[in-house]
Amino acid sequence: MSIIDSVRSTVLVPVHREGYPFIAIAAVATLVFAWWGLWLTWPMLALTVWVIYFFRDPVRVTPARDGLVISPADGRVSMIQRVVPPAELGLGAAPMLRVSIFMSVFDCHVNRAPIGGTIEKLAYRPGKFINADLDKASEDNERNGVVIRSAYGTFGVVQIAGLLARRIVWWVGEGQPLATGERFGMIRFGSRVDVYFPEGAQPLVAEGQRAIAGETVLADMTSSEPQRIVRIG
Repeated sequence: MSIIDSVRSTVLVPVHREGYPFIAIAAVATLVFAWWGLWLTWPMLALTVWVIYFFRDPVRVTPARDGLVISPADGRVSMIQRVVPPAELGLGAAPMLRVSIFMSVFDCHVNRAPIGGTIEKLAYRPGKFINADLDKASEDNERNGVVIRSAYGTFGVVQIAGLLARRIVWWVGEGQPLATGERFGMIRFGSRVDVYFPEGAQPLVAEGQRAIAGETVLADMTSSEPQRIVRIG
């Protein structure tokens, strides 16, 4: 891949419409500072570029085979545990496999459906804004849960606000069908997404691994491959 192709694929990507107001505010502030010749012009220009970068919405190539569970978020696989899912999801009191993906402020924040199916339930819960990388954030922080009924069982996807995030956005409704890798929401500006798996799922990722929304395979519901226990870092 040439340098030009690399820049085009990683930098010159579409910007999601959710970012338009923030980009406009940053750009106008930059122009005002530039008009008055203030030293803040350059920091504001850098901030504007970062806001554009934050709201990028790149095209992703999602694996098409049935049974694959795909990462809903860009970021680092921070935890792989068996825990009781949030009560508002209605998934019962038995522990379920949970894969958590932490998104820094430099990751793409558009979230995608990990598996195709029908949205059975949406459950928003207000809460705190502590560091989303902490385990207790799954219980204490503001969050939005999406329950997806698929041919391979019922999955829970939870968008969790982080230390800087102040709004969780979703564009779907109950009863709506979702395709694997389809965009369903985003979080501003640094956060976490948890995926709760039905019984029998074995993760094919390791803690510390980088995940790409819409592309990285978290699990294969048709496979008998054992769980990976490697930890990176």
